[in-house]
Amino acid sequence: MILYGIPTCDTCKKALKTLEAAGKSVTFRDIRKDPLSEAEIAEIVTEFGERAVNRQSTTYRGFSDFLKASEPEAQIAAQPAVMKRPLIRDGGNWHLGWDEATQAALTA
Repeated sequence: MILYGIPTCDTCKKALKTLEAAGKSVTFRDIRKDPLSEAEIAEIVTEFGERAVNRQSTTYRGFSDFLKASEPEAQIAAQPAVMKRPLIRDGGNWHLGWDEATQAALTA
């Protein structure tokens, strides 16, 4: 299982702690230090579309009008922290965010 996020994100910390407490083997990937490849970004956007971008984030609000009008792939490539977090890959399954449904699916 891979958790994509940034180490300062409280939700990512909570998800990592919960998953490890449930006995899951989790690899944390800091998307700032180890950016996503174009292929990974394309796969994420194919899976989640516009939802992959956190439009409420300060990162997104700081974008130029041009970047705000760009495709999600370009936004995530330009500023990885704009991606909604955490993004969790469990085998072939993707999970976006840390809601009750995601927690139930991953800690069962």
